[in-house]
Amino acid sequence: MLDIFLNSFIWLLFFLLAFTTLMPFTRTEAWWIRCWDFPRVHIAVLCVVCCGLALWFTPPAYLWITIISAGFLAFQTTKILPYTPLYPTEITLDPTPPENASFLILAANVLKENEDPSKISDLILSKKPEILLLMETDRSWDAALETALATFKTVKSSPREDHYGMIFATNLEVVAFDFKHFSDDDTPTAVARLIAPNGADFSFIGLHPRPPVPGVDTTDRDEQIHTSATIAHKLNRPVVCMGDFNDVAWSRTSKMVKKRGQFSDPRVGRGFFSSFDATHPLLRFPIDQMYVTKGARLVSFGRGPNVGSDHFPMMATLFIDP
Repeated sequence: MLDIFLNSFIWLLFFLLAFTTLMPFTRTEAWWIRCWDFPRVHIAVLCVVCCGLALWFTPPAYLWITIISAGFLAFQTTKILPYTPLYPTEITLDPTPPENASFLILAANVLKENEDPSKISDLILSKKPEILLLMETDRSWDAALETALATFKTVKSSPREDHYGMIFATNLEVVAFDFKHFSDDDTPTAVARLIAPNGADFSFIGLHPRPPVPGVDTTDRDEQIHTSATIAHKLNRPVVCMGDFNDVAWSRTSKMVKKRGQFSDPRVGRGFFSSFDATHPLLRFPIDQMYVTKGARLVSFGRGPNVGSDHFPMMATLFIDP
């Protein structure tokens, strides 16, 4: 009876691995296929399990399962390896920036239903970021964060009741700012032209497109991310792009966006810095991202503390090379 159960389990696991590995190769934007971009680490672990179980049996069919599953494992590993310390870094940290040149950026998906906004407020007041990007904010969040937001010279808010509200705040000089809508789903993107503390001119783009979930394909999400990359490509100044992309760092879309925008990713060669889901340690993915173009020099990059949201905040200190 045990052999029958294991036999059925191995074949079922093998076909699941084949589906989740091969289907993302298609160019479809269907949510039920693109969602498999996310759990590549989990799929790789299951490949190891499948290989181990298949080796337990001796029939020739299981040898082929082992070989093919090992191939799936190799493919998944090549996707996630760049986001581990085993890979060369893409951005060199500059821990000694010029005096009075660096500034801190804090980006956080606050979770609209979060019942303890004091944690977010305390983090803002303690870290004192020069640029703040908050997502999933509504009018109640605007009111709850009034004290913290009062510490900024410029505050722009687009409150919404559908989990896609946004707050942009900064103490840097603002040359231009607007909430843009880059796709038909009407979710806002913060686009700002700012002056760094050392007088350097740069742009900031804050994103929060919709994720691939039942009923929501990736068409609008990918369009927003691609448009942001196109803007970065056309601007003759450094660009910092940050936010809850609802897309993992190793997806095909992310690769295309990096190439189009000539972006660099501080995660490469350092780690996943998985930001979601903060409430489930075994189900976390790196979907809160930051990209920078040439001229934006990174001093530090990392994940912030748990603030009661389902996302960890992301923080980065950088300066703009004049």
